[in-house]
Amino acid sequence: MNRVEIEIKLSKDRAWLLDAISQLSPEDLVRGATKSEHNPDNMWSAKDHLVHLAGIEKNFVLMIRRHLAGNPNPVALRSNPDGTERTMEEVMATVHEMTERWVVEHRSKSLSEVVALGEQARGETLALMAELSDEQLAEKLPGAPWSDGTIGGVISVSADHGRVHWQWAKEGLGRVV
Repeated sequence: MNRVEIEIKLSKDRAWLLDAISQLSPEDLVRGATKSEHNPDNMWSAKDHLVHLAGIEKNFVLMIRRHLAGNPNPVALRSNPDGTERTMEEVMATVHEMTERWVVEHRSKSLSEVVALGEQARGETLALMAELSDEQLAEKLPGAPWSDGTIGGVISVSADHGRVHWQWAKEGLGRVV
């Protein structure tokens, strides 16, 4: 994807997601919709899914910045600190624990505050994109399993990620929206 395509995708999907989530009733916005992948005793609401998206987008920016700074393992998910490879189950357990912490940390925020959290994350993404050359957008991000593994592809995943989480939340609420 080129710079224009990435920005269009991010902008359109963010607007679509905010429109969709804003149509939920206040009760449905905070009602448990899906089981936490980290602790199945915890339920995530549609608002929690929106919080999650902001956290992941911030993490993508950090990964890309680590790569640009010369870190040979910028994603840092597939190996342990001692360099041994993690199993996919270990990788996912780490991701689920990290995202659960982020969601719980921000759970008490209002929808407006959660939207602002997403705006901050998106602002960091767009600022990063403004710093990158077209060649850098096309570079592979070592260890990135998302999209085509390029920096631009990883950035664009935030759009698709929102649609996936909306679908899960919508299904969990038993709604046809």
